[in-house]
Amino acid sequence: MRPVHSFHIAPSVPTELAGLNTLARNVHWTWDHATQRLFERLDPSVWAATGDPLRVIEGISAERWQELSADQSVLDEIAAAQARSGGDNPSWFDQRDDSALKLVAYLSPEFGLTETLAQYSGGLGVLAGDHLKAASDLGIPLVAVGLLYREGYFRQRLNADGWQMERYPEQNPGALAVTPTGATFTIDLAGDSVEVAIWRVDVGRIPLYLLDTNLPDNSPDARAVTDRLYGGDSEHRLRQEILLGVGGVRAVRALGLAPQVFHLNEGHAGFLALERIRELTNAGLSWPEAIEAVRAGGVFTTHTPVPAGIDRFAPELMTKYFGAFAGQCGVTLDDLLALGRRDDEANDPRFNMAVLGLRMTARANGVAALHGEVSRAMFGGLWPDLPVEEVPIGSVTNGVHAPTWVAPRIADLFSAHLGRSWDGGDAATWSAAHHIDSHAIWRARSEGRADLVRHVRAALPGDLLDPNALTIGFARRFATYKRATLLVSQPDRLRALLTAADRPVQFLFAGKAHPADEPGKSMIQGIERFRRDYGVEARFVFLPDYDMAVARSMYAGADVWLNNPRRPLEACGTSGMKAALNGALNCSILDGWWDEAFDGRNGWAIDSFEDDPDMDRRDRREAASLFALLEREIVPLFYQRGDDGIPHGWLDRVRHNWASIGPVFTANRMVREYTTEYYEPTANGEQRARENGHAVARELAAWKSRVRGLWDGIKVLSVDASADHIDTLVELGGLRAGEVRAQVVHGPTDAEGEFISRTIADLSVVEGEASGPVRFVGSYQPTTAGGYGCTIRLMPTHAAMTEPADLGLVTWA
Repeated sequence: MRPVHSFHIAPSVPTELAGLNTLARNVHWTWDHATQRLFERLDPSVWAATGDPLRVIEGISAERWQELSADQSVLDEIAAAQARSGGDNPSWFDQRDDSALKLVAYLSPEFGLTETLAQYSGGLGVLAGDHLKAASDLGIPLVAVGLLYREGYFRQRLNADGWQMERYPEQNPGALAVTPTGATFTIDLAGDSVEVAIWRVDVGRIPLYLLDTNLPDNSPDARAVTDRLYGGDSEHRLRQEILLGVGGVRAVRALGLAPQVFHLNEGHAGFLALERIRELTNAGLSWPEAIEAVRAGGVFTTHTPVPAGIDRFAPELMTKYFGAFAGQCGVTLDDLLALGRRDDEANDPRFNMAVLGLRMTARANGVAALHGEVSRAMFGGLWPDLPVEEVPIGSVTNGVHAPTWVAPRIADLFSAHLGRSWDGGDAATWSAAHHIDSHAIWRARSEGRADLVRHVRAALPGDLLDPNALTIGFARRFATYKRATLLVSQPDRLRALLTAADRPVQFLFAGKAHPADEPGKSMIQGIERFRRDYGVEARFVFLPDYDMAVARSMYAGADVWLNNPRRPLEACGTSGMKAALNGALNCSILDGWWDEAFDGRNGWAIDSFEDDPDMDRRDRREAASLFALLEREIVPLFYQRGDDGIPHGWLDRVRHNWASIGPVFTANRMVREYTTEYYEPTANGEQRARENGHAVARELAAWKSRVRGLWDGIKVLSVDASADHIDTLVELGGLRAGEVRAQVVHGPTDAEGEFISRTIADLSVVEGEASGPVRFVGSYQPTTAGGYGCTIRLMPTHAAMTEPADLGLVTWA
């Protein structure tokens, strides 16, 4: 029997212990081990079963409350935990006295903060959660905006055939670590006026605001907008992204906030640019002027390495939802749609959210050095006259929030040997990892492996896994390019590894396939079928319902972290960083972060044959490389023990792994880099664009319009060059000399006369006026002997432009 109505009754906490409510609703506890121990102390059994402070508080009896109220040590712990979560100590950002940065708004479709707040699906959301946690630690002035999904992402189980099955349990906000702000706003979705409530999640010092349309007065369709993460069809996705982008701006306005910088974590929130344009056109700016003002305050991070991963919306959907919106901005729908279309993809009329993000932000980046290269190639068509390496997309390699992901026993080792501030430590700090005692490392790693085995046995029937065997973990989204079943392609070789009596190897898999991804589901089924067909159920295990709790257990217990995507399709792959910080060694294709992290001693690199056009043959070659590493290097090294039973050679690699990876691949480093290289320069640019009634934005818009109209008149009339000097005469076509940047491009050439590499140097104006030819001259230094060449290029230049290639206009000699 089901009740007619369901409620969530808040626990009655004694006044003197009221701080527990605050601590339970601030997810700072997820990275504060002392606060976790406090909640465990309140009720060890409930904590062990749920890991959720709210559930612990709900289960405490009146008698237990009386006992706790009389315990001064509990009161002291509560006070200390509140001080830590509020950031009472001076932060890194507090020391930046000259920073112009006042507030960043960070928008993402998902946030992975804790498994007890299931508002994430995978890497994008967990990265967003780590970003907020590091921003709190560093004291960055930042607020975040997302959506409150009543069903979150799906829960996973496998049926008797090993096929993924999904269910979507509804979440009651009253049972989650969210607090109503009382603020609301309305948004129009194709004629449906939708009321939106704003909830708040405290992430240490950072507020995360989640938008909710599941309100009684909304229509059924409107209430369903925030039903589940990445569910529904293209129109449903469009409605969610309008809410996130347009609604995200309206939310911060409703809360009385005025961010200088809007950071788009992927293109899902890109419509915020349109809402900001609407605000400014209604305030008197023209459409081009508003575009320049909005661009000045935008940062865009792309996470996808393939065009198929970009959200694109059909023209008829855009017409339905933005036809009236364009009129509110004083432009035609075609003007609005042009912001999301690629001129080099005329056969695809869909509105491209990544193109919108790139066009409407001052700075853009990929999430690893290699991904930056891939992104520049993928989007190079937006700047057709530029060499791909100069496409204005940089990179900030992702990092992980170490205090969240490093197991307490490993964190204790770091605190003892590296100092308590090891998370933000530099190379000198982390070099102390070389001196951590082998027995202490081995004990911590063995305990982590034993905990993982207990976790698996508690979740699945049977006597699965061996706490003393070499354990290899693979956990990520089950997309085909990640090739979870690469090992299964050589079943006899794999079975030999699994069944070796003297040197056993075991594999643990976890991860979800998108509900619509049938090939991904088939890969999960392939793992299940292999373990059954080859009788290796105890050594080859798939653990269903992957979440952050499963991930932490795997990172702490796996000896090797396996990653074998098709290069270069892995944008970053932060799971390998988390495993590495826990002392696991990576065995991976040189893709994503591992391409820049691998140094020959901190793990292993699987050979990649991306030049092989035959995908099946490529997979076989890369599988052979993986098996060779396992058979000849990884397994022997793990089982090569000293007289004390410890694998000293293995632990030498673990120590070097920490020393090389620890200083670089943390969210602490990542957010500092975003702050200094993206947020602060963008805040300065936004401030300049906004001053004096957006005078600079107005000037820049007018200048760009004039330059575009005159640029076809630019011509290189003559070039006189020697091996170290160049003199060129240029027809400026009505532009002034100070509006044109002349450069010499020089470098070694191959047998066909093409540049092998290029170096660029600016030239100086020596004579001439806009009404006639202008002479530019300069010198350069050849970088190599042999075949060498030079040429001239011209680009427009303006002091307010963020990037030299902003306009994408280039004239070559």
